[in-house]
Amino acid sequence: MKPKPETFPKPAIFFTFIIGVLCAAGFRSLTIIDVLYPHLVRPVWYFAVIGYIYFFAYRYHIANKRKKVITENDLLSKLRQDKEITKEDKEFISYILASLIRSKESINYFFIFIMSIVAILLDIFISK
Repeated sequence: MKPKPETFPKPAIFFTFIIGVLCAAGFRSLTIIDVLYPHLVRPVWYFAVIGYIYFFAYRYHIANKRKKVITENDLLSKLRQDKEITKEDKEFISYILASLIRSKESINYFFIFIMSIVAILLDIFISK
């Protein structure tokens, strides 16, 4: 029996989520920081870039881990062709579903969307 993959612990998920949010805010605040505190542009930019390197490496790892479980266990084919789903297969499917539910990526995407709109509006207001 293959070992069942585990989702990351909640603190690791939350930490990565916070890094993603802070980096999104950092990037979207650069135009405002450039006007108000130009000496902080480079430190904020470096923080955001380095944080995004970590954040997207983490997201890449998670996505590949899910794909690997699906392909190595032929789960998609089993589901599509109505083949027998073993107890082991159910554990793999459970991992994938739990991983998707525990993920904070939809909250992160929403935050990035809102921050992008706010950043554009603030930049328009400040640059007048």
